[in-house]
Amino acid sequence: MSGLVRFGVSLDSELLRKFDQLIREKNYSNRSEAFRDLIRQELVAKEWEAGGEVAGAITLIYDHHHRELLNKITDLQHDSQHVIISTQHVHLDHNNCLEIVAVRGKPEDVKRLAEMLRSIKGIKHCTLSMSSTGKGI
Repeated sequence: MSGLVRFGVSLDSELLRKFDQLIREKNYSNRSEAFRDLIRQELVAKEWEAGGEVAGAITLIYDHHHRELLNKITDLQHDSQHVIISTQHVHLDHNNCLEIVAVRGKPEDVKRLAEMLRSIKGIKHCTLSMSSTGKGI
């Protein structure tokens, strides 16, 4: 890390107590690491709002026995090759599958893909984990 800077922060004692409790629960080694993560989290959110290139993952849970579901998922993924960089398919049990779709592109395109996947009949659960390409944080 270049140019390490130390600075002071004034906080209400009760807020600091709660923050210290939180960082213990999340296994941070110190307050600085926790502050860095909070700042990065806000910077990632800003990247998504700004509309530049972002990265993330769409996670799907579905019953692969559901009629025509796999064809719909595959067709949508083929139509979205401009944002999909990788997929991983995992068989959770006899009925349920987990699919992880790694994405990179414009936030609106990534969100649209997640919404379209989420709306397919037979998808049990769909989440979008928004992250960064790492360039802006």
